[in-house]
Amino acid sequence: MQQFGITGLYTALVFYATSKESSPFINSSTSDVEKCQQYDGKNMALFEEEMDTSPMVSSLLSSLANYSNLTQGSKEHEEAENNEEARKKTAPRMGTLMGVYLPCMQNILGVILFLRMTWLVGAGGVLGTFIIVFMCCSTTMLTAISMSAIATNGVVPAGGSYYMISRSLGPEFGGAVGICFYLGTTFAGAMYILGCIEILLIYIVPAAAIFKMEGLEGAEAEAALLNNMRVYGTIVLSFMALVVFVGVKYVNKLALVFLACVILSILAVYAGVIKTSFDPPFFPIHFRSDYNYAALILCRVCLLGNRTLVSKGFDICAKTIEQGNATVTTKLWRAFCDSEFLNATCDEYFTNNNVTQIQGIPGITSGILAENLFSTFMEKNSILEKRGVPAVLDPEATVTNTNRYVMADITSFFTLLVGIYFPSVTGIMAGSNRSGDLQDAQKSIPVGTILAITTTSFIYMSSVILFGACVDGVVLRDKFGEGVNGNLVIGTLAWPSPWVIVFGSFFSTCGAGLQSLTGAPRLLQAIARDSIIPFLRVFGHGKANGEPTWALLLTACICETGILIASLDAVAPILSMFFLMCYMFVNLACALQTLLRTPNWRPRFKFYHWALSLLGMSLCLTLMFLCSWYYAIVAMVIASCIYKYIEFCGAEKEWGDGIRGISLSAARYALMRLEEGPPHTKNWRPQILVLMSLDGEQSVEQPRLLSLTSQLKAGKGLTIVGACVEGTYLNNQPQAQKADQVCMKLMEVEKVKGFSQVVISSNLRDATSHLIQAGGLGGLRHNTVLVSFPKNWKQAEEHHRCRNFIEVVRETTAAHLALLVTKNISAYPSNGERFTEGHIDVWWIVHDGGLLMLLPFLLRQHKVWRKCKIRIFTVAQMDDNSIQMKKDLMTFLYHLRFDAEVEVVEMHDSDISAYTYEKTLVMEQRSQILKEMHLTKNEREREVQLIQGKNATPTPTSPTSPTAPTPAAVTPGEEVQMTWTDETEKTNNPAVANPESVKDMFNMKPNQSNVRRMHHAQELNGVIVKKSKEAKLVLLNMPGPPKNRNGEENYMEFLEVLTEGLNRVLLVRGGGREVITIYS
Repeated sequence: MQQFGITGLYTALVFYATSKESSPFINSSTSDVEKCQQYDGKNMALFEEEMDTSPMVSSLLSSLANYSNLTQGSKEHEEAENNEEARKKTAPRMGTLMGVYLPCMQNILGVILFLRMTWLVGAGGVLGTFIIVFMCCSTTMLTAISMSAIATNGVVPAGGSYYMISRSLGPEFGGAVGICFYLGTTFAGAMYILGCIEILLIYIVPAAAIFKMEGLEGAEAEAALLNNMRVYGTIVLSFMALVVFVGVKYVNKLALVFLACVILSILAVYAGVIKTSFDPPFFPIHFRSDYNYAALILCRVCLLGNRTLVSKGFDICAKTIEQGNATVTTKLWRAFCDSEFLNATCDEYFTNNNVTQIQGIPGITSGILAENLFSTFMEKNSILEKRGVPAVLDPEATVTNTNRYVMADITSFFTLLVGIYFPSVTGIMAGSNRSGDLQDAQKSIPVGTILAITTTSFIYMSSVILFGACVDGVVLRDKFGEGVNGNLVIGTLAWPSPWVIVFGSFFSTCGAGLQSLTGAPRLLQAIARDSIIPFLRVFGHGKANGEPTWALLLTACICETGILIASLDAVAPILSMFFLMCYMFVNLACALQTLLRTPNWRPRFKFYHWALSLLGMSLCLTLMFLCSWYYAIVAMVIASCIYKYIEFCGAEKEWGDGIRGISLSAARYALMRLEEGPPHTKNWRPQILVLMSLDGEQSVEQPRLLSLTSQLKAGKGLTIVGACVEGTYLNNQPQAQKADQVCMKLMEVEKVKGFSQVVISSNLRDATSHLIQAGGLGGLRHNTVLVSFPKNWKQAEEHHRCRNFIEVVRETTAAHLALLVTKNISAYPSNGERFTEGHIDVWWIVHDGGLLMLLPFLLRQHKVWRKCKIRIFTVAQMDDNSIQMKKDLMTFLYHLRFDAEVEVVEMHDSDISAYTYEKTLVMEQRSQILKEMHLTKNEREREVQLIQGKNATPTPTSPTSPTAPTPAAVTPGEEVQMTWTDETEKTNNPAVANPESVKDMFNMKPNQSNVRRMHHAQELNGVIVKKSKEAKLVLLNMPGPPKNRNGEENYMEFLEVLTEGLNRVLLVRGGGREVITIYS
């Protein structure tokens, strides 16, 4: 079968999780004629119309087979730029060894192994350091297992842990952790450059130091060293950034050379360890004395008492030597005495103690392991001392000549060692970062990564034991090798020469620094191109070939801050924080996916478990606070700020992440809990269903309803904005979608947190009923309905709105829902307005649950109503004790913790006025006219239906509401040829239709019950207007509708009279349950 392009819609449906990313599905649009020709003769006639959304299987399989996994950032090689033929050529794919195993080895093994591992063993002891190494290696192994599960759960484009975390935990977590991973990689580059400069200035060419350290001691010597690191570090950083800018291909070509240096250096160390068992190592020492000779001597350390001496300050480890028949003083004597003569005045400690030599590397068979088994932590500027060697020391004497001794440059403790060591096990993501270049990523990533971690873990653990078994403790704790003539400590152990380690570690740190400066900008570019952090979008651009120029510039600037710190020991804990946070979220992502059992979670790597992922996450969190609790807090604050920023900006990415799965599971659990019973009175709050009216353009007629909702809710609880569209679902779905978008946009403007629900029905009355009945889900349903009082309800064309409103009142009463009705909603304040003074008046006529008392309290939580004071009015009858009522009400409000003024209004019985009698009569006459109009209208419609039934073929119709259809439903001349001259005149004029009705209307007497209601409404309205005419808002108990449907128009008239003369009125009906309580 011939292949064809699959449309973008199918891409959106099938590969929704990778929208706007590399996709195998190509959008192609074809005309109907081309489509018919395309599928002609393919036995697909039944499916031709759906081919845009449901393509042929052959085309789908072909596209999947030809899917190439492109890097999210830029192209790695410049030779591919703008070259169509080069793009078509498939680059050679790498296997497990070259693509994953060796890159991981290169990234894991590095500067800490060569520069700090011996010092870690000396300070922490073999046991303590082994525990540190085991914890860190276990953490990375567990992380690698989780990463392998994620990486084998589908195709993972290049992007490493950022891609995996963002697609597993969502854009918020992905952006936060992606930035942390980027910062970790950037500071790793700074650490490698500092290691490179340390090797260069201390072990290769000390004379190149700009700030000379000779003759300086204490803080001055430390400052000179740090300044040298800053100057040379900036120079090396600039050079490396230039190399990366010129072309990444040079860095990639040199990667194997740098890796070879690392492997040769490690082999040299193992060879040296084996050699110590039968031949202690020698190292060259050049004496610059009067004797002027050079020789190879055993690796010995000179001690004064039990203090380790700096070997560069003397030539012979002795106070005096016999030369001929005379005793001659040595350089060591002249370092501690004021002259070279034997009668010179010398340092007290120098005089009281002997000079001895010890073997610095006694060998693996010497039994030194027992001495190095436990930790020896030191304070800053304390002298390095040999345990077990006697010394004469005056406790009150001050230490002099400190620059002659090997001293601790920092205070060491267990957690510091953890922070310094952990960067040596990072780099496990190197394989997943290259997934786009792997032959079989889902096989190579797990196997290569786990093998690399196993190999490096063996190297680190064996190094701890071998260093402790071969090297003396004072040499191990000598960080810069000052006691062994300034040699690299691990270099003194290496065979055949210390220079193998020196140059090997130098080139490996250079290579690692280049790799960091290459990888970090691409990671930042991938984050920027995902557009989840708006202010980073500029860093998504680069050169014409895609090289991230701006990202490289930012990376170099951040890296410079690490170089200005200038201390490798200070930078290492910083990047440890960022890497540990990244690894923690990799484990969390795997654990969540496993526990949620999402259908798409089908990793090919089967050797994972959620418990292992949680254990790895716990270890990461523990190590973060072990390394440095304040750095851990800073890293978490940075990640939290980025998370909230992405959330605030509104991340529009939908990657099918696990957080959405957690939200669904938590929502389901919460909904099931809510089903257990109604909320307690103390937990009751209005969960509002807002019934919005739409005009013909699907725009909201009363936007201030949402302003009031926002002021009532303050972002808490449930809000459902309901709207109704008249018609059928098949025909009016676009209008419903437009209405939904309008509602959602208005909710966003008014800052209403909730949901929009648009219902389509054959008439508005049924649609409103559906919303009231079916709104919400399970226990998360509305308990209050907010609706606006219908305007112009007295007009005949608005009569249906009046009936709908009354039905809403009836249905909320039947459903035991509270009802809030706003009168004059256009006069209500917007969220931007502020009342600086005024009152919210509550007229408490009847008690129906306490909602009337609760609403003003909720309103005053919002800044619009905060300055308003609450006044509560209640009505006393003739036989009530108004003074006692006021006391009781004040006591009740005190227990409710409400601050409000209280007033009891006495209403005396009065005679019904002629005006009331006349108003009631006019009301009933108007109701009778409306009824007559409604009856004649129904008769006309029945006649139309009868004629249609005789002349037209009956067709099945969908069931409709019993509510009568509008006259516009049948247009004269469409189905039946009819003339409406006489009938229309009769219909529009009820007197013509029924002349007897005119006499009945003039002879009508008002119903005494209606007269009494009208009288009460007028009396109560007069009192309310007198007391509350200037109030900012009046809350009033809303009377219930009549049980007899014949009095519906009268009910609306009573409400109109009750609220006449008031600006803003909120009519309130309770839901039949108590919503306030005096108990805690």
